[in-house]
Amino acid sequence: MRIAVIGAGSWGTAVSWMLGGKGYAISLWSREAHIAEGINAEHRNPDYLKDVVVPASVTAFDDVEAALSGAEAVVMVTPSVGVRETAEAMKPHLSADTPVIVLSKGVEAESLMLMTEVLDDVLGGHGRLAGLSGPNHAEEVSRGIPSATVVAAYSDEVGKLFQTIFMTPFFRVYTNDDVTGVELAGASKNVIAIACGICDGLGYGDNTKATLMTRGLAEMTRLGKARGANPLTYMGLAGMGDLIATCTSPHSRNRGLGELVARGGTMQTFYDRTHMVAEGAVSCITVDQLAQKCGLELPITHQVRSILYDGVAPSTAVEALMGREPTDELHGMGLVDEDADCM
Repeated sequence: MRIAVIGAGSWGTAVSWMLGGKGYAISLWSREAHIAEGINAEHRNPDYLKDVVVPASVTAFDDVEAALSGAEAVVMVTPSVGVRETAEAMKPHLSADTPVIVLSKGVEAESLMLMTEVLDDVLGGHGRLAGLSGPNHAEEVSRGIPSATVVAAYSDEVGKLFQTIFMTPFFRVYTNDDVTGVELAGASKNVIAIACGICDGLGYGDNTKATLMTRGLAEMTRLGKARGANPLTYMGLAGMGDLIATCTSPHSRNRGLGELVARGGTMQTFYDRTHMVAEGAVSCITVDQLAQKCGLELPITHQVRSILYDGVAPSTAVEALMGREPTDELHGMGLVDEDADCM
């Protein structure tokens, strides 16, 4: 089976290593020609996960048409801000029934669409689309460390196909038909991870971080419920699982960004140091806007946005959160809302 992996950052490299190791023929597309050249010449990505040796079954291209030629399935691993542009470039070279799974986590600016919704808008073929999300740091997956994830698809057939493709002895894959919940959890948890990084940067302790994670999970669940998601999804790998990993791991870009900002750094400083995108820096805006559209208040998300874009001091944001009116812990959560109108 030939699989096209679209995106050659850390996650794209890890996925190519993993799927290539299963014997699939992998066509890996990189926006940068020197990355494609480095992988083909040395079997290593010169910019990301430099120590990972990808198998000979992986061939890299800097031309999307060449990468998609003969592909029987497509794995998209670009930053969320580039999903629409990349999908538009893919469209002329992709058959109408080729299954596509997106690993990018985010909500698109202006349209407030989730990533599978963006793909549906550009490529069509709603039933062939899926998303993958979970506690899956590329640095660990590429070392074969035991991990698990969730594939959420609009059809059982496509969900089981990608479950089979991704399943390995060290990478366990579950399916879930709650595409909205899985995708929205993946986008919104990155914002909470920035908040936890700020907590670390300010020198706060375990109590503070545990509070941010649990109240952040409550925010995530309320928003998902308003969009028609199953609240139980947020107890699973795409919700609590990914939240734990992203809020606590030294590999987490979003947690790292928050810590840097709390210590006086900027988003530009973070990018200059890492050359990586922290998805939560975009999602704090789009998730906040989506919540406002749904008539919801997400206080942690809003304060992260205020710190990153409005110049609010982290200490001021903490005071605002701690000084909120008392409320019931479980307000806004419960069983799936069949009448949700924020779609």
